Amino acid sequence: MTLKNILNRMNISQYKLSTLSGVPYTTINDICNEKTNLKNCSAETVYKIAKSLNITMEYLLEDFMEERCSFELFKSNVCHKLKELSDINFIIDVLESHDIRRYYEKNWYPESFYLLAMVDYLSRINNIPLCNDYDDLRCQKLKNSIYPAGIIALYSINNDENIKIQAYQTSIPEFKKYNIIERDIRDVI
Repeated sequence: MTLKNILNRMNISQYKLSTLSGVPYTTINDICNEKTNLKNCSAETVYKIAKSLNITMEYLLEDFMEERCSFELFKSNVCHKLKELSDINFIIDVLESHDIRRYYEKNWYPESFYLLAMVDYLSRINNIPLCNDYDDLRCQKLKNSIYPAGIIALYSINNDENIKIQAYQTSIPEFKKYNIIERDIRDVI
């Protein structure tokens, strides 16, 4: 979670944090506006901010400790997890983890929307009502469509736009809604 998100959740202004922590306002502002990366700040600065917010340094730096893998690997991991857990247990696991919101707040939009699409799709096919916690995200989508690597490779080899059109038309609606082209979530090895 970004410092800006933490401050918003705690209803603390950047100015107040500066006053509480002794960290210059310009530094706080630069961190919140992503001009300065929190992981590049001194340990003293991170400590002062964390202490003022009554959170751990680890929590404040949590976003920088998790490495982001390729989207293809992420999708594969999600599909393997689904296969391992079953539909209902997968939905429960994702909702309890709050990963949809966590990824969204990290600006990892493809991952966030992929998990939300997966939960919505599995809810539909299992006749489970949708979790309303993500209604604010359901009205958004990625700016550009993301196609599976196999479709992109096939398109590149054949230079045939129909490959992409066919993939788009046969995509699962819950994924297509977020501009993620996905046809088969169960065909994992």
